[in-house]
Amino acid sequence: MKKTVLITGASSGFGRAAANLFHQNGWNVIATMRSPEKENELTALTDVFVAKLDVTDKATIKTTIAQGIEKFGKIDVLVNNAGYGALGALEPATEENIKKQFDVNVFGLIAVTQAVLPGMREQKNGVIINVSSVGGRVTFPFSSLYHATKFAVEGLTESIQYELNPLGIRLKIVEPGGYKTEFSGRSMTLINSDGIDDYQAPFDNFIKLLDNWPMSENLGEVADVIYEAATDGTEKLRYPVGHDATQLVQTRQQMDDVDFKKMMAAQTGF
Repeated sequence: MKKTVLITGASSGFGRAAANLFHQNGWNVIATMRSPEKENELTALTDVFVAKLDVTDKATIKTTIAQGIEKFGKIDVLVNNAGYGALGALEPATEENIKKQFDVNVFGLIAVTQAVLPGMREQKNGVIINVSSVGGRVTFPFSSLYHATKFAVEGLTESIQYELNPLGIRLKIVEPGGYKTEFSGRSMTLINSDGIDDYQAPFDNFIKLLDNWPMSENLGEVADVIYEAATDGTEKLRYPVGHDATQLVQTRQQMDDVDFKKMMAAQTGF
């Protein structure tokens, strides 16, 4: 029987690239997104089921997973790729800013994971791949809410290995660096500094720096690593992707907290 992968956030970026790669390698693909009615490329592919799934809506999670299993028989791999970023100072962040950031990146990821686990437990096999970020290992200014969620995903994933590995379910974390995706567009919210001058000028400077930050356009590089994580059969947990991600992680491991903070502050205009 062909293997089946379910990918969240498959309408663009890493999710779309991964959906195409799994399909090219002969997998059944459940490509989920919030607005499947707008999709016209993945829907044209055989053995690709494009379906509505909003990670903040448990009804769509339950329905789509049930439909996917009915269509393909089982789910072998889950790729939790859907993500969202809120950038800005913490003090003026609204309850809505905070809630949305955690609803998508943490609570939504947990809900989808919980929904696929009964099937994976029954078949005594499965791989869960959580797409984190280099931002789950190191931090940047004005990104505290985003980092809080990605650090949470890293801790969550590392911990549930203990309960799921004995059941035949492997856990993976993919940590991309800077890539040109929709993350810097529709998947990002800028938190208004609410007239607090102490934050506004440095935040404006940070956004200018971010706009000019070198971003790789090779999304296939991330898709390749997601596919590797799904198929390598190892207990390897973390997969940094991209030269900048690898370099930042290595540098963080070699420096103490104060020295790393000073280096990042200098590089980001602080």
